Formats: sequence, C-alpha cells, structure tokens
Amino acid sequence: SRMMEIQEQMCERAIELLVLPEDEPCFLLDIGCGSGLSGSVLEEQGHIWVGVDISSAMLNVALEREVEGDLVLGDMGHGMPFRAGSFDGAVSISALQWLCNADKKSHNPVKRLQKFFTSLFACLSRTARAVFQFYPENSDQIELVTTQATKAGFFGGVVVDYPNSTKAKKFFLVLMTGGAMPMPKALGDESERSTVSYTGRREHAKKARGKPLKNTKEWILDKKERRRRQGLETRANTKYTARKRSGRF
Repeated sequence: SRMMEIQEQMCERAIELLVLPEDEPCFLLDIGCGSGLSGSVLEEQGHIWVGVDISSAMLNVALEREVEGDLVLGDMGHGMPFRAGSFDGAVSISALQWLCNADKKSHNPVKRLQKFFTSLFACLSRTARAVFQFYPENSDQIELVTTQATKAGFFGGVVVDYPNSTKAKKFFLVLMTGGAMPMPKALGDESERSTVSYTGRREHAKKARGKPLKNTKEWILDKKERRRRQGLETRANTKYTARKRSGRF
C-alpha cells in the first residue's frame, strides 16, 4: 500500500543518515518497530536488527510476517533494556513524538524522554548514530526532544527534508555519540537553514556543569597547567595565549 511504501522510503532515508560503513553488516536497533516494515528494509540491506515496540498486537503481526529480527515488547519511556555498547546504530520511524505526550496521569514527558535517551546513549557503540523520523506538533516539541537528547550526551540536530512541501516535508532527528560531526544535508532544499544543529546548546550545558569548553582560553590554560604538573615542556603564558588568530598574514 501507499502507506507501507512511504514507511519504507523513510526507513531507507534514516539508514542513509546513519552513515554506516559500506558493505558491512551492522547490528541495529529499530525503536517502535511495529509490524517490522522498517526491519524488512534493514534485512534487505544486509543488517541484523532487534525491534522494540509497546504494542503486542503489532509485534504479533511482525511474527506472522516472519521477520528475521528479534522482537522485544517494551515502552520507550521506560528506557532501552540492552547491554552497554550493543548496537552500531538505531532507527525509529514515526514513534518519537509519542514520548512528548502524557497519555496517562503517571506520564511525565520530560522524565520519559530523559530515561529513553540516557538508556539509548548507553546501549549504542561510541561511533554510532541514531536517526528518528518523527512528527513534531510544534517547535516546542522539537526543543523538548533535542534538549533531553543533549543532556543524555548526544550531539546532533534536526534535518528537515523538503521543507517547502506540505506533503513531502519530513523531520529527522540525527543523533551522534562520538562528538560533533557536520550535519547531513536536507533533501529538496538549497538553503542550509533546513538543518538545525544544537551542538551549541550542548556546549552551553557542559559549561553549566562546570567543565571549561574545548579551545576556550580557560580550557587551554587548564591544559597547559596539567602539562606542567606532568613535567612536560610547556610554553609560558603570554597575552597572546588562546587569542583567536585573524587568519590574515
């Protein structure tokens, strides 16, 4: 059906945004796997996968479809129940927005997102990415999701494909575990504005925790002091230490 086709296309795009090593089977997590449509795309591309979903009915459909991945019944908001560093990457199609809602009185979206992202960060390898295609209701939801991801240790941002199209517009949250990398380009848009990075906010959060930011004067002086304590040869501090160069000769 048309819906299945769209789901498969979104999963293919999510895999593309994962930037996996070529011709190498990876161990991937499918979050909110449903009936295993995305899992089938992962299989076709030669990857091994584990799927998590809150709906036992959907997982039963996946079993009937005889998907190859292992299936786990679980609520994203309770965290990911996997060993540290297990996965080479994670994809999620049309599921993340549900964590922004309080469907029960006991549900606190901030706490559920925090639990989810912290546990996801832990079960990914240190070079892995996680890509979520999701449907944010408004900019506040994007802010909520990216803030919690940042606090959990992720770098990254939101890529908006076809930002000028009502029907084709798609939001992808691209998260990285191994430090800030250039954000992927959005499809169907010539301007750079359709990629929203929030690495700056992460640096701000780091500063709030009391650690000097990399390449700031404070960080450089700190590093030089540490080298001196280690007995290593270190240049003396001058008024030019850590000053930004103009780039002109």
